[in-house]
Amino acid sequence: MSSTGHINGSCDNIIYWFNDVSKHAGRVQTETLRQILVQNFETEYLKKWLKDTNIQEMDAKTLESLYTRVVPLVSHADLEPYIQRIADGEKEPLITKEPIKFLSLSSGTSEGRQKLVPFTQHSSKTTLLNFKIGGAYRSRAYPTREGGRILEFIYSSKGYRTRAGIKIGTATAHYYASDEFRLKQEETNSFTCSPEAVISCGDYKQSTYCHLLLGIHFSDQVEFVTSAFAYSIVQAFTTFEENWREITDDIMDGRLSSRVSIQSVRDAVLEIVSRPNPNLATRVQSICEELEGKDWFGVIPKLWPNAKYVYSIMTGAMLPYLTKLRHYSGDLPLVSGDYGSTESWIGVNLDPLLPPEKVTFAVVPTFSYFEFIPLHRQVLGSNSAADDFIEADPVPLSQVKKGQEYEIVLTTFTGLYRCRLGDVVEVAGFHYNTPKLNFICRRKLILTVNIDKNTEKDLQLVVDKGSQMLKSSRAELVDFTSHADVSNQPGHYVIYWEIKGDVEDRLLEECCKEMDASFVDHGYVVSRKCNSIGPLELCIVERGTFNKIMENFIANGASLNQFKTPRCTSNPALLRVLSLCTKKRFHSTAYGS
Repeated sequence: MSSTGHINGSCDNIIYWFNDVSKHAGRVQTETLRQILVQNFETEYLKKWLKDTNIQEMDAKTLESLYTRVVPLVSHADLEPYIQRIADGEKEPLITKEPIKFLSLSSGTSEGRQKLVPFTQHSSKTTLLNFKIGGAYRSRAYPTREGGRILEFIYSSKGYRTRAGIKIGTATAHYYASDEFRLKQEETNSFTCSPEAVISCGDYKQSTYCHLLLGIHFSDQVEFVTSAFAYSIVQAFTTFEENWREITDDIMDGRLSSRVSIQSVRDAVLEIVSRPNPNLATRVQSICEELEGKDWFGVIPKLWPNAKYVYSIMTGAMLPYLTKLRHYSGDLPLVSGDYGSTESWIGVNLDPLLPPEKVTFAVVPTFSYFEFIPLHRQVLGSNSAADDFIEADPVPLSQVKKGQEYEIVLTTFTGLYRCRLGDVVEVAGFHYNTPKLNFICRRKLILTVNIDKNTEKDLQLVVDKGSQMLKSSRAELVDFTSHADVSNQPGHYVIYWEIKGDVEDRLLEECCKEMDASFVDHGYVVSRKCNSIGPLELCIVERGTFNKIMENFIANGASLNQFKTPRCTSNPALLRVLSLCTKKRFHSTAYGS
């Protein structure tokens, strides 16, 4: 393609830069920490620990040693009082010298409660840089046309302001409103199908409908399909299955369904699709009528014939959606998105040709200062039921070892100092001297009743085994979560399934038994054999239950962009929804119970 010369040159430049900082990752990290501390040493938080130390006169290596010796490891909860004071309007530099005008609201799906995290222009700049690095590697693997479109299922929550005028919203909302988001499109010369009014309207149902309609309007121009999380893409095409006729009618007549009621959204969309397009409508109708009989297999490449890949975060809590996403994507490659959190971007996917299950993330050593707490699996008989790791002292990025598991600790330009992220990762290898990470699980999200300790990953393997049995009845697992119920003795695991299709009770009893027997944690097996953990309970919930859970989180200020179904929960509001929607219960007989 004649238009790729400029793009390839740009890709080569960003890859050259990333290789250079990766080769010198240890030194770059030390200098990154120095930059953070020099910028913020006059803040109340750092003065508390660094006192009157003249850090500007100190060399970077000595400063790194001092910092990790005197500043304590903390959780987000330890920093919350400072962040709340910022939200309340306190003007003194508490955690950053730069005034904080925005606070990001985490989804709350991981820990059951939402957190406020500082967001500055640096946050937008690292997001743009992260996109450039990952985009450069994707462009090498899957060259795209300059001037093409991106079908992005992206959503921005409305947010609100505190009495002091601090704007609170999701990190994605702040980013989509930033100059960097516009700059990303201009620099790559690839533009999202949807105007800003659709992205920011705050009603995910109306946004999704418009994303789909506009995506089809630009169908021949779309180069790839993307969203923050795989869940959002699956959700969008579930919506498409239900509404494709209405979308086709809109294209045929050059109008917009009354289901889109927000006037600013209607105006923005109708400015693009105001003319009837019967040729496109007829083609889409023909494709959809054929796909209905094939359960919508391969709908994405059928409707977007020039799309090169589907791109989204597909690891961790998103793994359960891969089966459905592959179904919709047909033979189109799935490319896993990069690794980040509300607190900071962490690493990029340098191997877009690999399937999501094998993806690793190369740490970008300029994003934040990273430390790693070595984690070692506890042996059976440990007194701690709250965790399944023994910790060693944190090490810098330059000292991590291949094959070792770690918890990530962040020091950011936005005012978080030695803050534990709660993510467990494994070092899979290195890109020059920066580590490539496998995401393993969230640290505290484990099922435990007694001496048993099962991680999110353990649960995923068990659910995979049990749900395989649904294939014989042509049914599929839509979503799931779990709970360690200790309200009665003995405590037991409860797994909630939402299923599409009809399944006989006899088969569901076998699924329940299979899952119970598939937990391999020795503590669980021993406890089940002696009945100190009761039989696993499988609860079948009504169709739409997990949509209700999603809507509950969105109603509390999260956006669809953020949503991740919690795989293990003790959240009372979520458990109430699950209990009210449970229509069938089964108890395992795997251990003769």
